[in-house]
Amino acid sequence: MASLAAGAAVAETLSPEADACKASGLIALKQKYPQVKDVLIDLDSAKIIKTDTAIEDVPIRTVVIGDAYFERTKTTKPQTLVCVIGDKGKVLLTLFSDK
Repeated sequence: MASLAAGAAVAETLSPEADACKASGLIALKQKYPQVKDVLIDLDSAKIIKTDTAIEDVPIRTVVIGDAYFERTKTTKPQTLVCVIGDKGKVLLTLFSDK
């Protein structure tokens, strides 16, 4: 899978937050695209933003944004990963968007 990144620095582990986003994203992707085997996060693009805010009464502690790669068809292109984490490292939202 690392060769799919086409030269970008891609890692299995970026941080506990990115690992949590990767795990929740992989579960969601596999439900929609069973052929997806892994999600790789591009270290060069990843941003881990610590925050102390809330949406209504739900605390938001971290937002992870960056490029992610996964096999969905015969071609692989980067997807934008957006992940929102609340208290105790609970992933509240993980989404992937075409660029």
